[in-house]
Amino acid sequence: MKKDLSQFGIVGLGTMGSALARNIESRGLRVSVYNRHADKTAAFLKSYPDSGFTGSKSLRTFALSLATPRKIMLMVDAGPAVDAVIASLLPHLQKGDIIVDGGNSHYRDTQRREKALSEKSIFFIGCGVSGGEEGALKGPSLMPGGNAAAYKKVAPVFKAIAAKDFSGEPCVTRVGANGAGHYVKMVHNGIEYGIMQLLAETYHLLSTVYGMPPPRIAQMFASWNRGKHHSYLFEIVQHVLLAQDDTKKGYLINAISDVAAAKGTGMWASLDALDRGVPVPTITEAVYARYISADKTRRAVLQKKYSHSYRRNGLPNNPADLIGDALYAAIISTFAQGYDLIARAAQEEKWQINLAEISRIWEGGCIIRAKLLKTFHAAFAASPHAHLFETKQVQSLVQRHAPKLALFVSGANSSGIPLPAFSSSLYYYESIREHRLPSNLIQGLRDYFGAHGFERTDRSGTFHADWK
Repeated sequence: MKKDLSQFGIVGLGTMGSALARNIESRGLRVSVYNRHADKTAAFLKSYPDSGFTGSKSLRTFALSLATPRKIMLMVDAGPAVDAVIASLLPHLQKGDIIVDGGNSHYRDTQRREKALSEKSIFFIGCGVSGGEEGALKGPSLMPGGNAAAYKKVAPVFKAIAAKDFSGEPCVTRVGANGAGHYVKMVHNGIEYGIMQLLAETYHLLSTVYGMPPPRIAQMFASWNRGKHHSYLFEIVQHVLLAQDDTKKGYLINAISDVAAAKGTGMWASLDALDRGVPVPTITEAVYARYISADKTRRAVLQKKYSHSYRRNGLPNNPADLIGDALYAAIISTFAQGYDLIARAAQEEKWQINLAEISRIWEGGCIIRAKLLKTFHAAFAASPHAHLFETKQVQSLVQRHAPKLALFVSGANSSGIPLPAFSSSLYYYESIREHRLPSNLIQGLRDYFGAHGFERTDRSGTFHADWK
């Protein structure tokens, strides 16, 4: 390898691409960078004049600046932009080079790209990256999926830049073949949706029903975060609640519009779960909650037609312990749904995903990192193919906290505020543990009007009844 050639390349110098490039370079590696807008590349190089970066104005010179086999990470918008960059890069690559897509691409696109590039003897890795700008710079959680031999070539770089788990090991592992990495990142984002909705509902209840100001709510989250809830999201919610508005007196949270944006990964997880027949109610309700929030005009009209007051019936005067326990059960339920979806996809796609390893690499760097993941890691290490609720480590937690979730939902549902994530988390737990559900009536009705047939509990086969 020529001394002046770079060991790694980054295409795309947006927020995440710039941060990842700086992270890699800080580990003593020379990094080539390219952005389709040359002025952005120039500005980046000017900001770090004494660093080991090589900038290029064309993909040809970018490719020539890299040692072979080339290791190139794309940090561009998911969708057509990824295909366009790949098409532009291909004439400058050779057999054995490796392209890594570090964006939030749909896993089906990753499977398609991996297949097409493998036919040209180019390796393609779809890598989920979680942690935001700070994580990308200081240590993200990385979820790569693709060819095992190709992963071994990029693994030293990934292990160097990744966050550390609770044991000090890098938060990266080869998740599985082709689209497995982007699939796991998609579900990670779905779980993230669910947990954030739970936090939002907690804030809503405390601010409206209990009339607590932002500092008091932040104090409650701080108390929870010092214990079993210790996590990144519980930490940053305090900063969001306490931030001052720099344009007028007061807290910024009170001036933020209640219309929540979404990039689509939560929806992807819900749609994929529907396709596979896996229930993920908390994740899906979190997606729906964002859609309802976006319907601001209609909500304003209907509020005038259906005025109501907030009530505290059935809720304690000091709700910290009850809500804290209810949150704990609901978050476990949300993770259980996500893990179950990953397990089903792994089975159907033949990915051989290790859920203990997924839990481990989520322990650091990523948005959903939490103390709970240490328990999940141990649970799946002991019972690799079990549902999370079936594991010994989690069963005791659920049995202890689920009754508090039921008590909280019972009281809070009469308060006058919507609680879709809490309610669906409880619904999932109550349903998944129920030996006999009322679906027998549904089967009877279907057979009545459509002659669809039904199965019996006392003998095998499909039956039809003469209902009239």
